[in-house]
Amino acid sequence: VQLQASGGGVVQAGDSLRLSCVASRDTLSGYVMAWFRQAPGKEREFVSGINFRGDSTDHVDSVKGRFAIFRDNAKNTLYLRMNNLKVDDTAVYYCAAGRPSSVFYDLRSINYKYWGQGTLVTVSS
Repeated sequence: VQLQASGGGVVQAGDSLRLSCVASRDTLSGYVMAWFRQAPGKEREFVSGINFRGDSTDHVDSVKGRFAIFRDNAKNTLYLRMNNLKVDDTAVYYCAAGRPSSVFYDLRSINYKYWGQGTLVTVSS
């Protein structure tokens, strides 16, 4: 599967953004999906994940209550809705796709094999 992320931009603290990730060369429904981010000088971190059907999600504590991940398998698209953005949310955001190795899995521990190119989100104070 090939992933193309978009929707980043420069916003002020408190604003909202919606990131999109469109899949091609395969159907999105066959993958568990996630958003990661990498801030300047920091390691890449898991932000949000979603299961195949979109009825189970996980978020890192710092974005809980502000970010929502959802997917539209019919449109082969993954989304990340980000509300009440903070300066600390500034990062390059990457979408990722993977297939768990067992029936029971942790969204944060999946081997995400496929990655989008990243989209930059800059939040100013």
